[in-house]
Amino acid sequence: MEGAKEEMTIRTAEEFVRLRSSENPEEYRRAANEEAPVEVWREVIERYPDMRKWVAHNKTVPGEILETLASDRDPAVRALVAMKRKSPEHVLEALANDPDESVRERVSYNKKTPKNLLKKLTEDPSEIVREAARENLLGRS
Repeated sequence: MEGAKEEMTIRTAEEFVRLRSSENPEEYRRAANEEAPVEVWREVIERYPDMRKWVAHNKTVPGEILETLASDRDPAVRALVAMKRKSPEHVLEALANDPDESVRERVSYNKKTPKNLLKKLTEDPSEIVREAARENLLGRS
C-alpha cells in the first residue's frame, strides 16, 4: 500500500507545472489532489510565480505553505488561502486584516474562521465583509 502512495506524489516543481498545465483531465486533477514534499511546493512558489494560486488550490498543501502564500503579493492567491478550511488560525487572523476587501471577505465566509474573528469582521469597514461575517455567524447558531 505504501508503494501506491508513492506513485501518487508529485516529486518535482516541474512535474507539478506539467500536470497543472496539461490538457489531460486526469493529470490536471493530480495537480489539484496529490501531495508533494514541502521542498517541492517551495520551489514552485519561488520559480513559478504564476503557479502560486494553483499551489493554494491543491487539496493537500500543508499549513506551512499556506502560511507562506498568505503574504503573497497577489490578492487572488491570498483569497484562495483565506478560503481554505485547513488554513491555520493565525493565518486567518492575519488575512482578516488584509488590505484587500476580497481577501477579508473570503475569511468571513470560511467555515473554520473562529467566532471571535468573525465577530471582529462584523465591524469591518467594508459592508461586503461585514455581511459575510454576519451570515457565517448566523449559520453557526
